[in-house]
Amino acid sequence: MSNILQKKLLDYDACSNIGSWQWAASTGADSVPYFRIFNPYLQSGKFDKEAIFIKSIIPELKEVDSKLIHIEGALKDKYISPIVDIKYSREKAIRAFKEAKNAKV
Repeated sequence: MSNILQKKLLDYDACSNIGSWQWAASTGADSVPYFRIFNPYLQSGKFDKEAIFIKSIIPELKEVDSKLIHIEGALKDKYISPIVDIKYSREKAIRAFKEAKNAKV
């Protein structure tokens, strides 16, 4: 897999790719069950409770209660609405992965 990525990605870096986005996409060296779907709200709440990073990138959120930033849909009156509903997209992904797992090839 790494050789393909090295050729295709302009910013390829083995440590960043395998330990970061590939893990989140469940395509990296760490095999995962099909039902483990990355949730950015849970991730940010777990590793950036005070939303320091998010607030440094999105100045419009500097005065917003940090707890609200980690709750899907809680900022609809204060910031842009989410494009993807995490619960819906998770359920859809699990259905697709389960179908692929059970498919006769």
